Amino acid sequence: MKIIIALLVLSVIVIVHEFGHFLLAKKNGITVNEFSVGMGPRLWSHQGKETRYSLKLLPIGGSCMMLGEDETSDDPGAFNKKGVWQRISVIAAGPIFNFILAFVVSMFFIGAIGYAVPTVTDVMSGYAAKEAGLQKGDVITKIGSTSIDISDDVDIYFLMNPLNGEPVDITYERDGKEYHTSLTPKMYEKYMLGFSYAPNASDIAIGSVTSGGSLAKAGLKAGDIINSINGTSVTTPQDLSAYLDIHPLTSKEVMVGYNRGGKDYEVKVTPTFSSKGYTLGLTYNQYHTGRETNPVKIMKYGYYEMRYTMRMTLGSLKMLVTGNVHKDDVAGPVGIVNMIGTSYESAAKISVSAVFIQLAYIIILFSTNLGVMNLLPIPALDGGRLVFLLIEAIRGKPVNPEKEGMVHLAGFIFLMFIMVLVMFNDISNIIH
Repeated sequence: MKIIIALLVLSVIVIVHEFGHFLLAKKNGITVNEFSVGMGPRLWSHQGKETRYSLKLLPIGGSCMMLGEDETSDDPGAFNKKGVWQRISVIAAGPIFNFILAFVVSMFFIGAIGYAVPTVTDVMSGYAAKEAGLQKGDVITKIGSTSIDISDDVDIYFLMNPLNGEPVDITYERDGKEYHTSLTPKMYEKYMLGFSYAPNASDIAIGSVTSGGSLAKAGLKAGDIINSINGTSVTTPQDLSAYLDIHPLTSKEVMVGYNRGGKDYEVKVTPTFSSKGYTLGLTYNQYHTGRETNPVKIMKYGYYEMRYTMRMTLGSLKMLVTGNVHKDDVAGPVGIVNMIGTSYESAAKISVSAVFIQLAYIIILFSTNLGVMNLLPIPALDGGRLVFLLIEAIRGKPVNPEKEGMVHLAGFIFLMFIMVLVMFNDISNIIH
């Protein structure tokens, strides 16, 4: 069942992307030879008046095959016969439709569970926040030059800009007034339990345990669900983050409660020293405020949710390029299907509404991700095609079709090579 759900979710995202191309192609009078979901041999097809509609074997993509897109045609309905800005609109429509889907689903997501306001929940003595006069209830509105509208914005900012001892400019509101301060982080020792989990899942299901790490030594394994620390209930990733913000791990032993196969267990775990890090000495709210009914706020915070996902995608790409992301953190089609399926199973144990909320978050994440990735200036992707079209718009004539075709072919071969490597990595991670 989980595989079917995962494939349905991915199919929706791909269909919306390709439908963007299809709709703009039709609007601009371009002949669409085939509109398909999936890749490989056809499982089903229907020949319309002009377009063949197909469902193909491998649910890892889709296509909107237009006449004259990859070859020269003299047909008036051919892609290559249309004006450059018409062609740009058709190519850009796919990623734009992914952003539209993410925004629409984000509004549902916010309407269902609300949003988390980045409100200071605690300041710790001896650290910069306390010394600068920040108080519980202050609302963070900007870090440096980056606007902060939801708590996730704080998370992604510090993920992309780790604290390193340099001062951090903070803007916050208190009683309707805005204040600015500069906080200098202080060093502290960081301890870890040695496991990974989905940060926006409905429970704390262990995705993997670090070999030789604290939880691995205590006998915990992937699939176990953590539900308490030192007797404090932590049922969601937000609960866990809030607890660890107030009670950071040290070398002192902690009692970890977890569920395996429907049975609850407790085990003593000694956190492992990880590294020395920096902290500002404050914690902030990560809880959504409950179901939002104000249409204006739903739209506004729906946009903020989608913007956060864009920031996360772009930040992850930056970390990948700079080598700050391990290969095991990169997932391909197999890993994505497995992740979606696992998230579905975890939510299904709670309620039907939890399933819809979790799937909504997944659609937001992957639809935005697909939109951003397709706009990258990589040959064979929409972004690569847009580069050639923009060059044509600037110079007033198209690039030699044969040369452009060779570039896109090289890009396609490169992408297929990367996909094979990532799929091999996916399978290795699942097996181990």
